[in-house]
Amino acid sequence: MELRHLRYFVAVAEGHSFRVAAERIHVTQPAITRQIQDLEAEVGVALFQRTTSGVTLTPAGELFLREVRVVLATLAAATRAARRVSEGLEGSLRIGFVENSSWEGLVPELFAHYQERAPGVHLELLPLNSPEQVESLIADRIDGGFIYTFEELPAEISTIPLMHKSVRLAVPKQWGWPGDQAVRANELNGKPIIAFPRYTYPAYHDYLIHACLKAGLTLNVVQEVTTETAILSLVSAGIGAAIVNAGNIGRQPARVQFLELADLPLAIPLAFAYPTQNQNPALARFIAMLTAVHAQMTG
Repeated sequence: MELRHLRYFVAVAEGHSFRVAAERIHVTQPAITRQIQDLEAEVGVALFQRTTSGVTLTPAGELFLREVRVVLATLAAATRAARRVSEGLEGSLRIGFVENSSWEGLVPELFAHYQERAPGVHLELLPLNSPEQVESLIADRIDGGFIYTFEELPAEISTIPLMHKSVRLAVPKQWGWPGDQAVRANELNGKPIIAFPRYTYPAYHDYLIHACLKAGLTLNVVQEVTTETAILSLVSAGIGAAIVNAGNIGRQPARVQFLELADLPLAIPLAFAYPTQNQNPALARFIAMLTAVHAQMTG
């Protein structure tokens, strides 16, 4: 039994005529008559009663018609779903992101844009630092991620450069520093500093330390914590100052003020990374939207 047998059967049943069915599905009448005979032989019962004016369904044919319609409807739904998956409109997508990239600008704009235009895709967003995302990409735990790139990535990962972020000095408001004056790096010598441990992101840690030393600043680190959320919490508590990603301005804590650094022009490159061999159609659509939104925002 083939799919065309079922479609021919429904056409004859609905048209009450082999001739009408043949015209409807654009085959010859002898061909459709043969297919119905083959179907009846395979089912083992008569599905139609032939009359001089046409055909009518037998009781067995009526039951068969009901079941065949269910089968064809299920098949049509499966076909539509498969096409939507292949077009990246259904399925699932796992995207990593560094939290400070998501407060404003391209990243949150893209997430909203994607959810609006691909609502059938289950979008799972995972806050991870850049090294964690690289590990997750290699292990196939995420499909892509927004990372900061300070070192060469494994050959199996492709990247789309997006922009460069800058840094800001976060200080406790209780220090009373003027908010309209940029700070020179050497003014921080001897001040208590909150930082992140080197193991969380060795390449960026070394880049930051080198830039500080070049600007005449030796960091007096009094405490290390692994996330900028925790860093800003300690700054809020007055424990010390911190050099943080400027993206944090979008979520400024009430007890923290952000100041410009006059002579510490660090450039933090943000990129979208993904496994080159990833065949997820939802990822392909996400990348296409990313390219379009990025072009619109920068053009």
